[in-house]
Amino acid sequence: MTDHRPRIAVERRGIEHIPESERHGKPWQVGAMWSGLILNVLSVVYGTILVALGLNWWQALAAIVLGNLTWVLTGLVSVAGAAAGTTTFGVTQLVFGRLGVRPVAFFNWIMMLGYEVLDLVVMVLAASALLEMAGVTVSDPMQLGLVVGLSVAQAILPLLGHSAVTKVLRFLVLPFAAIFLIMAWLVADQVDAGVSEPGSLAMFLGGVALVASCSGLGWASSSADYSRYLPASTSRRRIVGSVAIGGAVPQMLLMTLGVAIAMAMPDATDPISGLATIFPTWLVVIYLLLVIVQMVSLNAVDLYSSGVTLQAMGVRIRRWQAVMLDGIICGVVGAMVVFSGDFYTFVNNFLLFMIVWFAPWTGVFVADLWRRRALHRDTLYPDATAPVRRDWSSPAVTAQILGMLAAAACINTSIFVGPVASGLDGADLSVIVGLAVGATTYLIMAGRSADSGSTSNRTNDMVVVDGDREGEKA
Repeated sequence: MTDHRPRIAVERRGIEHIPESERHGKPWQVGAMWSGLILNVLSVVYGTILVALGLNWWQALAAIVLGNLTWVLTGLVSVAGAAAGTTTFGVTQLVFGRLGVRPVAFFNWIMMLGYEVLDLVVMVLAASALLEMAGVTVSDPMQLGLVVGLSVAQAILPLLGHSAVTKVLRFLVLPFAAIFLIMAWLVADQVDAGVSEPGSLAMFLGGVALVASCSGLGWASSSADYSRYLPASTSRRRIVGSVAIGGAVPQMLLMTLGVAIAMAMPDATDPISGLATIFPTWLVVIYLLLVIVQMVSLNAVDLYSSGVTLQAMGVRIRRWQAVMLDGIICGVVGAMVVFSGDFYTFVNNFLLFMIVWFAPWTGVFVADLWRRRALHRDTLYPDATAPVRRDWSSPAVTAQILGMLAAAACINTSIFVGPVASGLDGADLSVIVGLAVGATTYLIMAGRSADSGSTSNRTNDMVVVDGDREGEKA
């Protein structure tokens, strides 16, 4: 009997279809991977930003709950990965067309790079803090050396591939859960639970948009990358439930911890400075060491997904080459952010601007999934192994463009305020409007009378990427 259990080895597959013989795993394992991913310092940072925006504690908690409901969307996109046996943007080709997918794939690649930069900056801050606690003065050249060294270190895990990434993230769940529980216990006595003056409605809606962008909605574009190895027969409800619970529960708890920490040390300018003022030294040292390990693992997800996204854009590149390219770009931009010293502004603007593309994309993708389920209840993607026939899908591309225009009109950032947001005294409705316009426009234009028509059975035209036959006709 053949043993299909996953082992840590170099993965040779890129965006191409995963045959059923290589499928393995259970939905809870995918959910546990997301828990390991979410149990990181950035989830705490996002909670502190809510306080920095001007929300009081109950507004911050409400924004956390509402924003994290978008993990259900991440679970729905994960269903497509198991059903089609390919990555998120491999499936997106079936929705947008062979060429139509490229602009949205490009936006996703940029977003993954942004997340990689965030993680790298946090690693550098943590390593610098450890050196300073050891009595070492961290100079600019030393910080640059940390950027280079950590950029190289973070590339190792994604080079190994899917199995290595998911195994390591599941392994990190318990140690990080333990350290965050200790931190929550120590900070509880230092938080003033009194009700402060609430922020405006505009501030609150901005907080909801921020939470949605850094939680389920922000991860939806990567979710099928990690569910595509599940057997096609896997229960769709279990996939949605495992991903939603595995991502939302730990993220809500850690964001709440971030709110508490922000109230205890309101003058901190980044997620590392000020920790020693409220936590004992021994805990800070352990925490910073775990932060570096976690950020390396977190960037493995970003580097892996950005690599297969590049392939979806039509770039003739092997997955390992894409990882190296992204690592270099990440290092350059990360150094710029480190030396700018303006961490929170970068995080806030980056997360909000990404809404403009991924809110309507998620709306289009989930609407197409619902439509396919109505037409093909048993087999969502009957021609998943066939090439994309159409260059462009007018319903999907039009819905994406209109959704992006609508989201941009409703966004509120420190750099740009859309006309609708300005007319509503700064209220940010970009998430809701982007999702609604994208989904509604697609359903109206596509209708429900026939299949999408974006695939055919001419398998002799399929191009295999990232394997031994990269660039050759299959």
